[in-house]
Amino acid sequence: MGEDQFMGNLYQRFPVTIEKGVGAHIWDIEGKEYIDCMGGYGVALVGHQNQRVNKAIKEQLDKIITVHSSFYNKTREEFLKTLIGLAPKRLTQVHLNNSGAEAIEAAIKFARKFTGKKGMIAMKGSYHGKSFGALSLTFNPKYRKPFEPLVEKVSFASFGDIESLRSLIDKDTAFVILEPIQGESGIIVAPEGFLQQVRKLCDEKGILLIFDEIQAGLGRTGRLWACDHWNTAPDILCLAKGIAGGMPMGATLVRPDILASMSKGEHSSTFGGNPLSCAAGIASLKALTDDGLIENSEKMGKIFREGLEKLKEKHTMIREIRGKGLMIGIEMKFEIKDILTGLIKEGVLMLYSGRNILRILPPLVISEEDITKVLHALDIILTKEEQKRNVQG
Repeated sequence: MGEDQFMGNLYQRFPVTIEKGVGAHIWDIEGKEYIDCMGGYGVALVGHQNQRVNKAIKEQLDKIITVHSSFYNKTREEFLKTLIGLAPKRLTQVHLNNSGAEAIEAAIKFARKFTGKKGMIAMKGSYHGKSFGALSLTFNPKYRKPFEPLVEKVSFASFGDIESLRSLIDKDTAFVILEPIQGESGIIVAPEGFLQQVRKLCDEKGILLIFDEIQAGLGRTGRLWACDHWNTAPDILCLAKGIAGGMPMGATLVRPDILASMSKGEHSSTFGGNPLSCAAGIASLKALTDDGLIENSEKMGKIFREGLEKLKEKHTMIREIRGKGLMIGIEMKFEIKDILTGLIKEGVLMLYSGRNILRILPPLVISEEDITKVLHALDIILTKEEQKRNVQG
C-alpha cells in the first residue's frame, strides 16, 4: 500500500483501502462492501456519514472552523451545556482537548494539583494511551519498556481485587484510575461490586477516583456511561473516541472544586473545543440520546452475545465471550491473525486485543441483519480454521 513508504512501521495494517462508509458499512476502492465491527477502534460510534453529524459540520464550516478558548463561541457553549447535561453527578465542568491520551494527561495534572500528592494507582491490564503520562498508567510492558524512565510514582493493582488496591495506597496517593471495562486487554468487565468498593475506599482515604471511559463510555455498553451499570460516579471522567462523531475530540469532565485548583495557563489546548468538533459533538450526543442508539446498543449487544454463545457451543476454539452492549470480546484458544484475515475475505472487519482475542466495537447503529451476517461469516471462518488444524494435527 502506497502509504507505507511515508508512515513507517507504526501501525498493524489491514490490506484494505477504505473509500467510504455509511452506517455500519464501509466500502473499499474496488467497491467491495464490509460490515464494520471495528468502528475505527470505537470512534464511528454514531455510524459513518451520520446525517446529524454531516449536517452540523457543513453548517459550522460556513461560519468558522477555529476559535481558541481565549475567546467565547456559541457552538462550544451549546456543546458544553449538552455534555454536562448528560454527565455523571457532580461532574459539572470540563476541559476540552483532542484525544483520549490528552484527556488522561489533563486528568493527571488536575488530580495532582488538587490533592497536592504525587502517587498514582492504575490497574493491571490497563490501557490509557501512549503519550508519556498516559503511558505511565498503561500496564503492558511492551508499550512501556522502550521509553522508560516514565513518570514516577505509579503502581498497579489487580483489577477486581480491592485488597490489592488497598495494599498500594499510602499517604501520598493522589488518585486511582481505572476503566470500568478494560478494552485493550480483552474486554475485561469489572466484577460485581468492585467499582462500589473502589469508590468507598477512595472516599475513606481522601483519594480522587478517575474513570477512563474513552472506549466504554457514550452508550457503547448499552448505558450512557459504563459506570452506570454499577451505579457509581467518579471525580474525573475521561472521554474521547466517538464523542464528536469521528472528528478529533477528547474531554476531561471534573468536579468544579478540582478544576478551581488550577491557575490560568497551567493547562490549555490550542485545538481543544474548536467549533467544528463541537458542532459534530452536539450532533453526536443528540444522535445517542434522541435516536435510540443507547437502547440499540443494549438490544443488539444481547443478540450478538447470544449468537456468539451458540457459536461457542459449536466451536471448541472459543474459550470465552465477554462484554456489555456493543463492547464484546471473544477469547480464542489460538492466535487470531488468520481469523481476522479470513473475515476480511468474508466482508467483515473486526479488531483484536492481543494475540488471541477478537474485539467487536461496531457503530451503535448496527442492525440485527448485519449481526446475523457477521455470525455467519465467523462460523465459516472458524469451521475452516478447525478443519485446517485437524489436518495439521
